[in-house]
Amino acid sequence: MTTAQFALPYPPSINHYYRVFRNRTVISAEGRAFRETVIQQLRSEKGLPLLGTLDVALSIHPPDRRRRDVDNVQKALLDALQHAGVFADDNQVKRLVSEMMDVDRAGGFVAVDIQPYCVRVTAAETKGEET
Repeated sequence: MTTAQFALPYPPSINHYYRVFRNRTVISAEGRAFRETVIQQLRSEKGLPLLGTLDVALSIHPPDRRRRDVDNVQKALLDALQHAGVFADDNQVKRLVSEMMDVDRAGGFVAVDIQPYCVRVTAAETKGEET
């Protein structure tokens, strides 16, 4: 399996990603536009889809200094990556690490680093001790 690294646009917050329409929850116009932007940006990437279980690291660079929750960008981003064909299903992601960075680029962005997932074993586990 290969690895993948991308710099993607800052996604809509989960608070803006879904809307209720005719008693059904749907992805908002903003969410669909973000997904299409990611699909277009990753269209020519080689080595996709990634297979097996995955370890995803997100470096989130917000567009401004407003207070934000780190987990509010994950769903839209993973959904867009799946629709762009980076992986077949976001259930392949077994480890997800997100870090909120400082504002350093107008509009913000998210640096995505995807690696094969490896089970991490603690030193206590290697000695046969319970953790």
